[in-house]
Amino acid sequence: MIAAHADWSISPAKRWIAVARRDAAGWRAEAPRLVGDTALLLPTLLAEGVPVALGLDLPLGVPREWAASRPEPGFRAFLAGLAATPDFFSVSPTLETVTPARPFYPARGIKGMTRAAHAAALGLASAQGLSRWCDRATALRPAGAPVFWTLGANQSGKAAIAAWRDWLVPALAAGAPIALWPFDGPLHALLAPGRAVLAEVYPAEALRQLGLVMPGTKRAEAPRLALAGPLRAAMAGLGVEPSPALLAMIQAGFGADAAGEDRLDCVLGLLAMIAVLDGRQPDHVPDDPWIRRWEGWVLGQVELPR
Repeated sequence: MIAAHADWSISPAKRWIAVARRDAAGWRAEAPRLVGDTALLLPTLLAEGVPVALGLDLPLGVPREWAASRPEPGFRAFLAGLAATPDFFSVSPTLETVTPARPFYPARGIKGMTRAAHAAALGLASAQGLSRWCDRATALRPAGAPVFWTLGANQSGKAAIAAWRDWLVPALAAGAPIALWPFDGPLHALLAPGRAVLAEVYPAEALRQLGLVMPGTKRAEAPRLALAGPLRAAMAGLGVEPSPALLAMIQAGFGADAAGEDRLDCVLGLLAMIAVLDGRQPDHVPDDPWIRRWEGWVLGQVELPR
């Protein structure tokens, strides 16, 4: 089996992937590398003919209040249909051009703009309607950003656009052997030779699931260096052997450059994926039809919103 996690971004220079392979001896994880040509990502992972579990640091799903007006039966059908509606991905510069068929906003910062006004332009009752259940704060972590919001450091809309428009929608249109968790079923039931199962995995949630605490901001090298020992211990606890290159990268705090946090994130996501694959963390999805058909869930998350 192959497990992988890609830390996604609108910038190709900030898209990193970490890969591990499991055989009779256990898991062996390689050092993160750039994703590169997205058209080659799935074919490369699937080339060995074994099941592939690929975690993605980007939204897989849309909020239920917005989805309630959609004609499709669920997120997978909606995503596949976006090949015929490219204007969906155009980011609105003002609220006047925001519609349910063009939900991403804003293209740039404007004085006085609010998420409540964004929600109203989409016909939603309040700003809370912009968020999926898995985006909302729990007792253990703060809220994530709404899917359609595209401004600031705490946003996921641009990564969604880049991944959906430029990679997932074309892959689905081409008939790529992809299963989407949890929309297509439980993770383990979807694993099959020659198929890639895609799941939403967030590094911040992964850090918590692994029992790790970041001693400062992950954007700084010193906290990443301080995390080296606990991270190696977490890998040992999961039975994951790092390659020499990955071990050296961990010891070096994933590098002093700006991509260090991206390399760390994809390793955290990879370990969270392995924990679920090996049954150390549950493959949990709330028993809610909106979550299972439209909103999706974060792999390994068991806490419900406040």
